[in-house]
Amino acid sequence: MTSRFAALAASILSLTAASGAFAQDVEYALLNSSSLALTEFYTSSTDDEEWGEDLLAATDLLPGEAGSVVIADGGESCEYDMLFIFEDGTELTDTVDICQIASYELFD
Repeated sequence: MTSRFAALAASILSLTAASGAFAQDVEYALLNSSSLALTEFYTSSTDDEEWGEDLLAATDLLPGEAGSVVIADGGESCEYDMLFIFEDGTELTDTVDICQIASYELFD
């Protein structure tokens, strides 16, 4: 009975360690070097068909300002789609490998 319990505990431990290896949290700087305020910013894994929440829901990112973006969805994908919406309604989309960037800069 004791050896069964030890084997079960070892299996659970190895599954937990293996699943943790895939999950990741990524942080990068978002710099607004454009002449317009960024009013909405959405991102999602390229595997998702829907956009996530507006990451700027409570505030705008004004020209010359920078902010920190944290992707903490525990996903294993590094490829993310981004949708930026500026104060004049202009939209910009891009696909980025978030595992390889330290910052993302917006220009006119």
